[in-house]
Formats: sequence, C-alpha cells, structure tokens
Amino acid sequence: MTHYPSARFSVAPMLDWTDRHCRYFHRLMSRHAQLYTEMVTTGAILYGKGDYLGFNEQEHPLVLQLGGSDPVALAECAIRAERQGYGEINLNVGCPSDRVQNGMFGACLMAEPKRVADSVAAMKAAVNIPVTVKTRIGIDEQDSYGFLCTLVNSLVDVKVDALIVHARKAWLKGLSPKQNRDVPPLDYERVYQLKRDYPELTIAINGGIKTLAEANTHLRQLDGVMLGREVYQNPYILAQVDGALFDEHYQIPSRHEVVRQLLPYIEQQLSQDTYLGNITRHTLGIFQGLPGARAWRRYLSENAHKKGAGPEVVEAAMAKVPEFCYID
Repeated sequence: MTHYPSARFSVAPMLDWTDRHCRYFHRLMSRHAQLYTEMVTTGAILYGKGDYLGFNEQEHPLVLQLGGSDPVALAECAIRAERQGYGEINLNVGCPSDRVQNGMFGACLMAEPKRVADSVAAMKAAVNIPVTVKTRIGIDEQDSYGFLCTLVNSLVDVKVDALIVHARKAWLKGLSPKQNRDVPPLDYERVYQLKRDYPELTIAINGGIKTLAEANTHLRQLDGVMLGREVYQNPYILAQVDGALFDEHYQIPSRHEVVRQLLPYIEQQLSQDTYLGNITRHTLGIFQGLPGARAWRRYLSENAHKKGAGPEVVEAAMAKVPEFCYID
C-alpha cells in the first residue's frame, strides 16, 4: 500500500464547521495540512439541489468525506468527486449520531465489515484517487481489539489506502455526538498496536490531541495525526504545522497578516451574496490568548450579521488587537 505524505497532518472533518470558508481560512496558515470537507451524504450529492462538491482550488490537498453504505451510490459519488478535482475520498465509519445511524452509515457500520469493504472496493474500482476510511476503535459493547481487527482485515483485503482511527469507541445509544467526543476514554495504545500488527497499512490517529508536541509523539509510531476541535478553536496552531511537522522553513505570517490575506476572499464571496458571518465565524479564535482577543470576537459577533457588513467590519475588529503586543 502507498504511503501518502500529505496525510502526516490533517484537520478533521467536522459537521457544520469545516465548510469551504473554514478550509480557505485554514489553508492561509499551512501549505501541507490535509483538509477535509464536512461529511457529505451520498443522497445529498446524488439528489440534492445544492452544490455539495464545490470548493476553492486553493484548498488542496483536499479530501471529500462521504457518508453512505450503498456501494453503488458511493462509487458514483466518488466518480463525481474525482471529476470535480478532489484528491482523496474518505468513508465515514465513525460518526455516532442518531441521524447518521438511521441512514445506515457512520459508526454503526463497524458492525458490518463486509459492507464497508464492499463500499471501499466499489469506490476503488471506480476512481484512481486514494480511498480511505475514518473509524473508531469500537462501538457499544463491541470494543475488543479483535472486533477492530475484523474490520481492518476486511479493509486490507480490498487494499484500502489508509485508515484514520479516532482512538475512542462510540456509544451508539445513550450518548450524544458531543458526549462521544469526550466521555469514552482514549486508548492510543490500541492504535499503536494496530500499526504494529499492520505495518504496511497507513494509519493516522485522531482524538484528544491538542499540541504539535503531542502530534510529534504520535508520529514516532504512526503515519499521521489528525486534529479537530483544537484547530477550530485555536486556528493559529496551523501556522506552526509546516515547520514543526514537515520541516519546511518559510516566513510564518502573523495573525494580523492571516486576516489581511483573507480580506480579498471576503470581498469576492460577498459579491456572490455570501453572508459575512458565515466566513468570520471561523476566524473567532485566531487571536486566542492575546490582549484584545475578546474585543475581536465581540465586535465580529455584534456586527458581521448586519445588512451590508463587509471587509471594513473585519478591519475594525482587527484594530482592537494591537499588533505590537506579540511576536509570532
């Protein structure tokens, strides 16, 4: 199996968070971080009226995460995604929400390894780009290492290109999706063991990772690290990724410079009737921990929703954070 270097660090797909505006903003801070779409269902792509596959070329390297369980539908969606220019397809086998379970996809698919394998095989037969899977370490009472290996064996048999493992099991009943991100205990060692037992399989880890120092620790034993909420809440961590994890040396933009680089995109999007708040909501954490950060957030929250709000709102909010107060 091929190792994909771009998967060394990635930003997790997060429903209602990692939309195209979020991804464009994140790309301003890292050239190499692999970005994911929110999970998109096969039904939305095949039958929805919106453009569920749209993205900006600057977002690459970019992965489409699919939600579904019908191999035929997944293959058709993969074909459309490849034509659209996506660099990889990822199948969601980890989301624990009731809505996802009712649609027969997400974490409940861990109990159906053949269906997952058939889905991956169908997509791989249909496209030339990598097909990967994101999963948990178990579900409900089915959380033994052997249960996880049954799924992994089925994926290895169909030559899945990589596996991203959220190092918690999912409780399909009794816990909300939010609780499922914190309550089940982390078990990093189980993911490490998986890599030792399947050394040829590209494996990345996800769950509870907050710093690049922690990421480097995981990378001593695994091929990749995926961060989710920490990146969203503290997006400027991405500015350190290329130097810390890819050994690429270039001038790191300051937080103010990142926001200024976003302004032309904001102008372009507003000309297409995009609501300013849909963009700025992703930037609220850029000045986290600095004097003026609260004023930045408050000003955007109070003004970005107003009729006619434009780049001047962002510039006024940014002026509340003194540039001389920090060194990046």
